[in-house]
Amino acid sequence: MEMETATLAGGCFWCTEAIYQRLKGVESIVSGYAGGTIENPTYEQVIRGETGHTEAIQIKFDPKIISFEKILDVFFATHDPTTLNRQGGDVGTQYRSVIFYHSDDQKEAAQETIKELTKSGKYHDPIVTKLEPFKNFFSAENYHQNYYENQKNSNPYCPLVIDPKIQKLMREFSEDIKEEYREHD
Repeated sequence: MEMETATLAGGCFWCTEAIYQRLKGVESIVSGYAGGTIENPTYEQVIRGETGHTEAIQIKFDPKIISFEKILDVFFATHDPTTLNRQGGDVGTQYRSVIFYHSDDQKEAAQETIKELTKSGKYHDPIVTKLEPFKNFFSAENYHQNYYENQKNSNPYCPLVIDPKIQKLMREFSEDIKEEYREHD
């Protein structure tokens, strides 16, 4: 099976990881840090804005089941691509909206998606999502991996911030949800 990789930053990686885990064709997700200037940054360094990295996820997906374009549709539907260096209460360059493209095809698909969304008038403000060539990705600490599934009953951030994003995903992309998540969310 020929897998592809997508690397996306749309604010808090706990949110984006929880969303993409639910999609058919997504085989694995790693939360981490991308686009910065130092090797192996720590969470504390990244959230202080010291490294140039942003919280990101790296997705391995089967393009026969889910297209990169569908991944982009979900990306733009589940975060605000019009706020520069912030998502909700998370503020700083470490929460910027970025598509780190792995190929010319991904770059072109992202450019086309942004062009179509801009033309559609869906957003009142301009899309500020950056397109950057993939250069690095460092896995976050173990406690950040599968965060929502491990913490949804103990961290109030989960029901307050992540649950509404998952609910929106379930409404807008119900046909793309893995069977095991259909009844639970």
